[in-house]
Amino acid sequence: MSVLTSTNSATTKAIPSDRRAIQVWLWCVAALIFCMVVVGGATRLTESGLSITEWHPISGVIPPLSQAAWVLEFDKFKQIPQYKAIFSNLDLNGFKFIFFWEWSHRLLGRVIGLAVALPLVFFWWRGSLTRDLKFKLVGLLALGGLQGFVGWWMVSSGLVNRIEVAQERLAIHLLLASITFAATVWIAASLGEGNAMRSERWQRRFAGAIVLVTLLQIFLGALVAGLRAGRAYNTWPLMDGHFVPDVVMLLSPWWRNFVDNIATVQFQHRMVAYTLLALAVVQAIVTVRAAPGSRAAKRTTHFAGLVTLQAGLGIVTLLLVVPLWAGLVHQAFAMLVLLASVRYLQGLAAGKDKASARP
Repeated sequence: MSVLTSTNSATTKAIPSDRRAIQVWLWCVAALIFCMVVVGGATRLTESGLSITEWHPISGVIPPLSQAAWVLEFDKFKQIPQYKAIFSNLDLNGFKFIFFWEWSHRLLGRVIGLAVALPLVFFWWRGSLTRDLKFKLVGLLALGGLQGFVGWWMVSSGLVNRIEVAQERLAIHLLLASITFAATVWIAASLGEGNAMRSERWQRRFAGAIVLVTLLQIFLGALVAGLRAGRAYNTWPLMDGHFVPDVVMLLSPWWRNFVDNIATVQFQHRMVAYTLLALAVVQAIVTVRAAPGSRAAKRTTHFAGLVTLQAGLGIVTLLLVVPLWAGLVHQAFAMLVLLASVRYLQGLAAGKDKASARP
């Protein structure tokens, strides 16, 4: 999170000649990461994540091009436990469908890597980057590289002795993608001249807490997805007739319940959703009362509305037992909530020392 919290002084004092172009580039990278998360959600919901059982960073760009190559890939998939437990009736055409979801997800990751690395080299060569910006962008590239390793670490957990990837690794994978997305949004927003807002310490701390709670909620949502916990307890507001299910601490040792117990995982996802909604509403009310009509008041009001919509989408997704479209829309809106929270926090941070910033 150091990329998010570093100051903007070096960026704003030494404005690069290509500042606008760099900002557009970074917003495009953020859009690609957004698409990557949505495609990753589709890969998970279609049970496609284990269809490619090997990791070849270079040669893996090219999918099978002949019938023999497809049969070979299918034979590799048949060797893992998931095939025997879930896909034993799958034919070659069905395999191609799930293969292309996972292949597209991995290909998009490679595209994002190039989309960061090549322009970075170009702008560096042109002398368009301040030292502060160089540090941030190299950190962004490193986060992307780490994401590739974490992705394979996640996939490898489902190839032996399991029929799915480990849900905690899935959650770490999505959390890292979300942090990378947040860092990209932060840097892109810091390069704009119209994002700064006058702020007090309590505003920055409150907004920072909301960013952290949003990341926590995304992490918990990934645990729900990994355990398929959204397909259980499909009622609201109660779970099996109770606000707190009787089985939330059923497993031993106790800490396993927070990652392995379907009831507990869904319950904590619900509770953090309520917490985030309450924080968003409180932030909006306090900001509107403190500075009515200000840009901060408008943003916090819009953010509270966005979180409310996301909560509603979560309830609908649960009640419908997670159809593909609802799961993807819910995941996409989670990233929009993160984008809005990070952009608002960055504006407050940028305006901390700007006496001339508009309220």
